[in-house]
Amino acid sequence: MSTASGLAAYDVTSEDIEYLRIAGEPLLARLYRPRGTGPFPAVVGVHGGAWTSGDRTNNAAIDQALAATGTVVLALDFRIAPRWRYPAPVADVNFGIRWLKAHAGQFDTRPDWVGAVGSSSGGQQMLLSAMRPRDPRYAAASAPELADVDADIAYAVACWPISDPLARYRMAQARGNERLVRAHNDYFGSEEAMLEGNPQLILERGEPVNLPPLLLLQGTKDDNVTPDMAQRFAAAYRAAGGQATLETFADQPHTFVTKEPGSAASLRAIELICSFVARRGRGD
Repeated sequence: MSTASGLAAYDVTSEDIEYLRIAGEPLLARLYRPRGTGPFPAVVGVHGGAWTSGDRTNNAAIDQALAATGTVVLALDFRIAPRWRYPAPVADVNFGIRWLKAHAGQFDTRPDWVGAVGSSSGGQQMLLSAMRPRDPRYAAASAPELADVDADIAYAVACWPISDPLARYRMAQARGNERLVRAHNDYFGSEEAMLEGNPQLILERGEPVNLPPLLLLQGTKDDNVTPDMAQRFAAAYRAAGGQATLETFADQPHTFVTKEPGSAASLRAIELICSFVARRGRGD
């Protein structure tokens, strides 16, 4: 049996597992696995929520679809603001990637077939780990089985990402969006941190970074980010030597896939994600 896009269709199992413990508190991940014969591509899922909310179930529509088309998905819980500020949550994402790579054989995948999917603020966090996989702040946490494992990923999908948090902060200020202004302050603490932990400005500064092949998805009626943010990021990514494919969705708002997963636009977005992961996840 196959899907409309030609990808194989699988039954899916899911379970919650502990992948990391911080100060005695467990961080859970939801593991989605296709029933079938692998090895399969695998992705770490990084949810949005303005850095201050959300959990491993946020992107279930995307995660379930990926698993149903033959991808292992590890959707992470991670530390959130205001209790935890940048860069602590990025370190959890980095650890989650290394953890999945270290356990690849157990989950019927391969370390070199691991990628990541991040949405909104989770897209910003995923991009930071992808671009700076060996940053000592991000890679500080370890475990015996992770001793020789890095956080390099083979590919990345960024859904409506906050790729320029400083520009987004100033947009929120100009519009009087107190909720978003507060979320930025809770997570970053300062504009200096928004400058430093900023995927767009990292590229513009010419920092040495990893640039895995990237798929960007963006709705044109997104009032949560500046309208040109995805276009500017894709252009900067390509100018730095990376491969970036930008797909736009007419009249779609922020997080449109999770808001209305059955819409035509959402189904197209999910199909693009699944096809990209299936192709890139096996090194094609």
